[in-house]
Amino acid sequence: MENSDPLVSTYWLEEHLDDPGIRLVDIRGYVKKRDLGDGRQEAEYLAAREEYDQAHLPDAVYVDWTRDITDPDDPVPAQISPPDRFAALMGSLGIGDDDHIVIYDHAGGQFATRLWWVLTYYGHDEVSVLDGGWRKWTAEDRPTTAEVPNPEPSVFTPRQRPGWRADAGAVLDASRGGGAFILDARDEGQYTGAVARGEGRPGRVPGARHLHADSFFDPESGTFRPDEELVAELREAGVPEDREEPVIAYCNGGVAATVPLFVLHRLGYKDLANYDGSWNEWGIREDLPTER
Repeated sequence: MENSDPLVSTYWLEEHLDDPGIRLVDIRGYVKKRDLGDGRQEAEYLAAREEYDQAHLPDAVYVDWTRDITDPDDPVPAQISPPDRFAALMGSLGIGDDDHIVIYDHAGGQFATRLWWVLTYYGHDEVSVLDGGWRKWTAEDRPTTAEVPNPEPSVFTPRQRPGWRADAGAVLDASRGGGAFILDARDEGQYTGAVARGEGRPGRVPGARHLHADSFFDPESGTFRPDEELVAELREAGVPEDREEPVIAYCNGGVAATVPLFVLHRLGYKDLANYDGSWNEWGIREDLPTER
């Protein structure tokens, strides 16, 4: 089965549901925000396992984005799962080295692209995101089930690609020296410093440009906007036209940042990195500079 674009339509997926080697992953979840007043906000990371148990795509397995693909020993929230832990999860879900993985969340957004990034970081290229996700699939009355599959265990071999993940040191070097374009995918209030989340300081990485992750989606359909609109938006934000130029994206926890990385990857950009620590780390480290 050939599919060069990592973004697949609901029509395409229904046509290929029974193809050998297709593995579906449901990663629905939420970031619930609460305004605390005085320019401060808190966020709660939540999975949507109950919704999966009620109904999901046929043969889809469930991944909890808050626990299953994160590192429980890292003090920074939502950091990428270590290779052995991630390989064990994938294997237990019946996902192997030769499988084509199709991921969906509620709208085909940041949780689906987060798992796309994790799989890409661990060397798995046959990964797609369902455009429009669960909402589009069900709005079109496509097949769903409440039956939870019991897949045969498989072997997933993690092959790390360190260049896909940036640490604070790499971001600081890019901020000071301009060696990479830094893109802030948080909302505008956080970018400008009008809003601070949790214990973090207000502001942004010095020199970072802004493009909110939500802006890549059509507000009515929830699908990704047409490529020409995405390119225009990237140009307006200052993203270099040269697809060889390095780009580092960040947000609060390295999740929403994967949306622009996914878009840039689809558009042919070659040197992309997610600052996984993002503002959850940068915002509380007094040794790292901020600007407003």
